[in-house]
Amino acid sequence: MKEHLEQLKSTIFSLFEYFHHNPEISWEEHQTTAYIHDFLQARGFSVQTFSDCTGVVAEIGKGERCIALRVDIDALWQEVNGTFQANHSCGHDAHMTMGIGTMLLLKKLTVLLRGRIKFIFQPAEEKGTGALKMIKKGLLDDVDYLYGVHLRPVQELADGYAAPAIHHGAARFIAGEIIGEDVHGARPHLGTNAIEVGAMLVNKIKGIHLDPMVPYSAKMTRFQAGGESSNIIPGSALFSIDVRAQTNEVLEQLTTKIKKISRSLEKLYDIKIELEARSSTAAANVDQDAVKLMRKAIVQTIGEEKLAEPIITTGGEDFHFYTLKKPNIKATMLGLGCGLSPGLHHPNMTFNHEAMLTGIEILTKTLLNTLQERGE
Repeated sequence: MKEHLEQLKSTIFSLFEYFHHNPEISWEEHQTTAYIHDFLQARGFSVQTFSDCTGVVAEIGKGERCIALRVDIDALWQEVNGTFQANHSCGHDAHMTMGIGTMLLLKKLTVLLRGRIKFIFQPAEEKGTGALKMIKKGLLDDVDYLYGVHLRPVQELADGYAAPAIHHGAARFIAGEIIGEDVHGARPHLGTNAIEVGAMLVNKIKGIHLDPMVPYSAKMTRFQAGGESSNIIPGSALFSIDVRAQTNEVLEQLTTKIKKISRSLEKLYDIKIELEARSSTAAANVDQDAVKLMRKAIVQTIGEEKLAEPIITTGGEDFHFYTLKKPNIKATMLGLGCGLSPGLHHPNMTFNHEAMLTGIEILTKTLLNTLQERGE
């Protein structure tokens, strides 16, 4: 298998370079979708796209049994060296590359598959809505095992190591608006300063206390108020709150607390605060049978000494909506150590590109192991 991978190496790195230099944000991955579709179709794969959204689905093999590999295709929108732009700082360019690389490797191996493998190139993971769209389209109705992959930062996993599961937490992204009236800077008693309301909101959120045995956090990640005129007290403001918890239950408790705080500040300041949950991701539901198969593939690829324990992380992933909405699916996600630094979502994130070859081999062996054991 390593010999075949070496033959594919230049193609794999070329794919990564394309994806890395052509990032597209959630639900706008049109060029990415077209590229994946055309690349796979030109190599004889059965490929499907959609009229109402981005994303690609491809299948190899035949039979009733179906397992799947899902990779995400969208980029983040962030400031990079002083300019706001789409940017692959979460590793989705590598995930796409490994997804296609796995397909190319399976084709080179010319093995007789004991069933079908579905490859889902999913849009809008960063919005937390892409997986739900794929579920709605019925793409998971015939799938019994589902695998994913995510690069891990050096803070979690060393380069050269791999983990058979990632226990992501739940996350929710709340958009808020403070609604009031502007007043003259010399007459603060005639209105309410939205900046002061925002500061109080920040302090109150920091004072939330829940079960300390379950990791959780809530923090304001955006606040906009006022304009060019420094003698006007702004009565309105826009803000965002990032809410995270290791379980879905604690996420709901945290959200309820934030709503109660907002209601109390409305009464205290006689203003209106509107909250809207823009998107959410579910906490992981990891299946131990899937973990066992992934663990076997890791040992086969890099040895027992490079096998890491499942990772518990506060990060969120909409991959886990698949098992939340389809409880019959057995799923896990490969955590790939790759020297990623300074960290995920850092605008200048870098990693060891050679790790993608290891990821492709582990994913390929996982899929083959699953079909083999399911067929016996």
